[in-house]
Amino acid sequence: MTRPPTATQRLVLVIAVLASFIAFLDGTVINVALPAITRELGGGIATQQWVVDAYLITLGGIILLAGSLSDAFGRKRVLFWGLLGFAAASVLCAVAPSAPFLIGARALQGVAGALLVPSSLALIFSTFSGARQARAIGAWTAWTSTAFIAGPLIGGLLVDLSSWRLVFAINIVPIAATLVLLARLPNDRTADAATRVDVVGAVLGVFGLALPVFALIEQANFGWGSPVILVPLVVGFLSFAAFLWHENRTKAPMMPLSLFRVRNFWVGNVATTFIYAALSLGTFLLAVFLQQVGGYSATFAGLALLPVSILSIALSTVIGRLAGRFGPRLFMCVGPIIAGIGFFVMLRIDSSVTYSSQVLPGVIIFGLGLTITVAPLTSAILGAIEPDRAGIASAVNNALSRVAGLVAIAAASIIVGPVLDLDGFHRAAIVTGILLVGGGIISGLGIQNPRVVPADKLQG
Repeated sequence: MTRPPTATQRLVLVIAVLASFIAFLDGTVINVALPAITRELGGGIATQQWVVDAYLITLGGIILLAGSLSDAFGRKRVLFWGLLGFAAASVLCAVAPSAPFLIGARALQGVAGALLVPSSLALIFSTFSGARQARAIGAWTAWTSTAFIAGPLIGGLLVDLSSWRLVFAINIVPIAATLVLLARLPNDRTADAATRVDVVGAVLGVFGLALPVFALIEQANFGWGSPVILVPLVVGFLSFAAFLWHENRTKAPMMPLSLFRVRNFWVGNVATTFIYAALSLGTFLLAVFLQQVGGYSATFAGLALLPVSILSIALSTVIGRLAGRFGPRLFMCVGPIIAGIGFFVMLRIDSSVTYSSQVLPGVIIFGLGLTITVAPLTSAILGAIEPDRAGIASAVNNALSRVAGLVAIAAASIIVGPVLDLDGFHRAAIVTGILLVGGGIISGLGIQNPRVVPADKLQG
């Protein structure tokens, strides 16, 4: 029998869940608020894409640096500054007088959000071990995964009952609670005076992400042949190539390429790229489609995905425990394929957009598949790396998932066209399903289950 967690371990798990939930929630709560934002501040689908992707660009670009800072300076310290920064940026979003101001504030939110997730997961991996670690990751997954789906529900209620601005202002409550709990943790060790921060890598990484994403979003307005699109695209790709070259040569890289020599790490991250591109694209367009085409209120559009949250809360801890016992390979293969089938089922949606018969069946299948996937995916990737590099390993995985999401959303206008209609949603559902099935196939072919350890050695 596995001993129950200690008081410190329970505190660490609560802090890790809250801090990650804040960052993940803000990436999804915005989806159902987008129509209301553009009605008040102006702009079309490009503005909606930028409000989402400004956050994801900086989060994806800085999260690698944040992982290095977490390992070097301590999880508690990095979490503290991330929470304060997120609170300040949330206030700026809530009072935004214009769309450009809001987009800029969202970018600042992404910087602060990047400090939260790697430190949270690194706290778990440095505090738990063995079977308790698998259960902790399952619990973390259950609650943080709901942020991707519960976000639209919370956002919809706030938009319909009050204002889209509360979508950001509400962040202050969980941030304050997390800061109070964080103060109860023991202080971090003193930072090493020789620790170096990879500033060059961070700058190259941000440019390598932001410029191609700018080109993807704005190509609908300027065309691929325009210098406004071509120059950022070329400079962005060159910046990303320079980033990889720099990371391979610098003594203190923010993304150690040596991590990718570990099989489960690199295979898991390739699968992550497919799965999270699908998750971001599918949920983003479904939330907007239900409102703009189906005529749903913001609240009901959020409620549409509530079954996914229920399944995640109910089953993720169990799935995490089973994956810890039998290995992650089967779950990582079957889960994404089931989730992909869920989006293929949504091809039955017609112009009536009837929820019970057309939307709900696909949502339930998708939710079951997603729940089967996430906890084993996290455990397989981070469990393959030694604990003292858990911060940067978590950061790399989260960076890839956010980058996959922002690129998928940036490409949304290419998939659906300038206006989201029924045919455009069907095309997006097909792409989402293909990406999910691809992630499952990659996992099934590439992931290796760890060597079985006797039960009496799993205590810890």
